[in-house]
Parts: sequence; C-alpha cells; structure tokens
Amino acid sequence: MKNKIISFLIVAVIGAGLILFAFTKKSYSKANEVYQVYLNGNKIGVITDKDDLYDLIDERQLEIKEKYGVDKVYPPNSFEIVKSYTYNDIISDVDEIYKQIENADDFTIKGYTITVHPTEPDEDGNIKPDIKINVLNRKIFNEAIMNFIYSFVGIDGYNGFINNTQPEIKDVGKKIEKMYFSENITIKESNISVKERIFTNSTELSQYLLFGDNIQEEKYTVQTGDTIEKVADSHKLSTQEFLVANPRYRSENSLLTIGDKVSIALIQPVLSLVCEMYQVSDVEQHYEKQTVYDNNKPYSYSQVTQKGRNGVTRITETYKSINGNDEQGEVLKKEVLVEPVNQITTKGKKTEVIIGNYVDDGGDWAWPTNKGYKISSGFKWRGGKHHDAIDIAYLPKNSPIYAAKGGTVIVAEMGTGSAWSLGNYVIIDHGNGIFTLYAHMNKLSVSAGQTVAKGKVLGGMGETGRATGVHLHFGAYVGRPYRGGKPFNPLELYK
Repeated sequence: MKNKIISFLIVAVIGAGLILFAFTKKSYSKANEVYQVYLNGNKIGVITDKDDLYDLIDERQLEIKEKYGVDKVYPPNSFEIVKSYTYNDIISDVDEIYKQIENADDFTIKGYTITVHPTEPDEDGNIKPDIKINVLNRKIFNEAIMNFIYSFVGIDGYNGFINNTQPEIKDVGKKIEKMYFSENITIKESNISVKERIFTNSTELSQYLLFGDNIQEEKYTVQTGDTIEKVADSHKLSTQEFLVANPRYRSENSLLTIGDKVSIALIQPVLSLVCEMYQVSDVEQHYEKQTVYDNNKPYSYSQVTQKGRNGVTRITETYKSINGNDEQGEVLKKEVLVEPVNQITTKGKKTEVIIGNYVDDGGDWAWPTNKGYKISSGFKWRGGKHHDAIDIAYLPKNSPIYAAKGGTVIVAEMGTGSAWSLGNYVIIDHGNGIFTLYAHMNKLSVSAGQTVAKGKVLGGMGETGRATGVHLHFGAYVGRPYRGGKPFNPLELYK
C-alpha cells in the first residue's frame, strides 16, 4: 500500500511538471518579436520590422540624396531602436513613426567629423574651444589640408621638405627642419546631421580653413602705380596675407597688371601650420649719423664730410614660422662681414636756428640698441591689426636700450589696463610734437619727469608684457602715444 501511494505521488508530480512546461512553452510561443523606437530618449512607438522604417526614411529623403550626392539617408543621431518581446504592445504604423521623426529631429548621412583641438592660448591667455568640421569623405579633407599647406610654404617648399631635397645652404638661405600643426586633429567616420554644415568639396573647405567664417569676397582692381605692398597696406593686409589670398603671385616683388582684380580678403586661419626654420641671412646694420662742428665756418655751413655706409652681419638662427608669420627665434651665430661707417656732417659753429616751431640744435637721431640687431617685425599690418612700431631683436636680454634723442621722460612704468601688453615701457617727449616709445624692457633705468640726453640708457631689453621673445618694441609718434598721437614708421627718423 505504501509503495502504491509513493508511485501515485511521483506520477502526480511528473504530470504537474509536464502540464506546467507545456503551459509555459505555449505562453512563450505567443510573445511577439518587436522593435521599440526611441527619439531623444523618449519612446515613440513599437514596430515589427525595423527595415521597413529604414527603407521608408531612405525612400522619402530624395532631396537630401540629391543635395549631397549620397546613396542612403539615415535616422537622427538621437534615434534608437531596441529589439524586445511582448504579448500585448500596440503595434505602431511605420508611416506614423516616420512623421514623428521628421517633425521632431533631423536626418543624417554618412561622413567624417574632424575635431580641431587648439593647444596654444590666444592673445588673452585663453584656450580656444574645439572646432568641428564635417566632410563627406576623407579625400575632401586631405586635399583641403594640402591646399592650406601650399598657401604658406608653396608646393616646391613642401615637396622639398617631404622628399628631403631642400637646397643646400652655401652662404645664405633657409630650410624647413620640422612641419606640423599646433592643434590636435582627429578624424572619425560618423552620421552627420543634415542641419549641420557639411563640406562637399575641397575648394569650399580650403577657403574655410584659410579665411574662417568671415570671408568677404572683396575684390580690388589694380590701378597704375600699384604694388603688392601698396595694395596690401591700403587694405589692412600684410604682404604675406595678400600672397595667401592671391596664390598666383609668388612674391611681394611680383608685378601687378593694371585692370586685374585681386582679393583683399583678410585671412583668419582655422589651423596653425608651424614650420621650424633654420636660416642664415645677411642683415644690414644701419650706419649712424654724427655731427661735428667747425668754429671756423659760419653757422649756415653744413657739409657731409664722410659718407655713411651700412654694415652687414651674417646671422645664423632658428625660429618658428606660424602661418607664414615669423616669430622671435634663437641666434646660433653672428659674424660681422662689413663694419658700418658712420656718416659725418660738418657744420659751422653751433648756433640754434629757429624756423617756425622747429629748433635745429645740430642733433640727430641715435639708434636705440646696440649693433648686431635684426628687425623682426616691421611697421605693418598683421592679422587685421596694425603694428604701430618696429620690433628690434636678436640681442641679449638686458642689452641696453638708449634714448633715440634728448627729451623729457613722461612715462616709465609697467603697463597696466589697456597698456599691459607693453610690459615695462618708456615714453619720451622730444618737443615739437614728436614722441618715442620703448616697450617690453626687462628693467627701467629712468623715471617719469627726468630729462635725458640722446644715448641715455633707459633700461634693459626684455620680454615683459605680451612678447614672444626678447626684443624692443620701438615706436615713433606725432602727438602723445595712446592719447591721440599718430604713429609713423620709426625708420623715417633715420633717413
């Protein structure tokens, strides 16, 4: 009897298990395979075939296909589709799902996104935000990058560097030692929203890389007497910027043809092409002017008794050129090839001659630094801003800075506020409305209110304020600087 009861219980348990298994299997088989559709994280419906939705998007967006010349259009980047199983979800109409997507977001196409991550601070010391550039394919970007490089170093310059065939430097010359972009650049394939800017050809992208978003298709018609330097300066461009905007001209000495139309657009490069340069150059050293007096001659007597002759110093240096603009470098070697000969003017006995507001006391302008210098940046336009002085460089830190002429020191301080970029600077009032300015000095040796003679040491050369290296920022003005005075080229003082 006991065995019969046990047998009955075993049969009952097995039967119950079979019934439960059959029921579970039957219930599971009734679950439907579906796809839940999400947009911007919100569920917008359920469909049974995801391919139907993809095909409908691709079929309806013919305008996008034609505009970009692509074969397929894809859902928005905020779109997500998840496979699941359900017993009672209401199945959505594919066309209705499509309309929701079309109204709420934008479609995408396959392409490449380039991210430009700046690593160098701007003039205010801030790192610029990342720049994203969308292109249809890598070829467009590669061609545009090469066009950008050619704009600053030329095809021959680039090929010489890449193929290690740059001309050998015998006496003077220069070569590229390294070439790279200062920014970190990444490129990856992605689905790009058609509402974003997508470059479809290398010409359009090349213009953007050179001119940014502010390119203005301004043209100028060449007139009689125009030179590249004259046209560039009158439109707030440096000659280098003009040549980049007009690549058919190879140098600033190229001749312009009357009637030709040239671009006067200001370049605003998106990238920074850095070329580390090695250069040997012969730099002219201006002669100084001296005056001697002969009391046996009348005061009206004035005669050049020794002609001046410029000297020549051979400078071997390394420096960086960023988008064609040379920065302060490092001097490796200096060799004086020709010593300068001072111009000597003999005058009659020293007597002041007053003509109107001008007083001729026999003085001349002295050069504000020692010899062996190089003018690293002239009185010219740079990046849409005018450099209202000349930069005198390639002399040691704390090398003496001299007063170009006698006068009264009206400023001798560390620049603050709008003048912070000058660092330690001095302004001298020479009378008759003429002022000179000396900036970036490491230290000051004079004070405001002091009267100084020509050749007085004002301080030591430095790189205080906004400076890329040790140099003197030397300016000349009619009227007080930064208070209505108008700058003029300091080299005019020495003509």
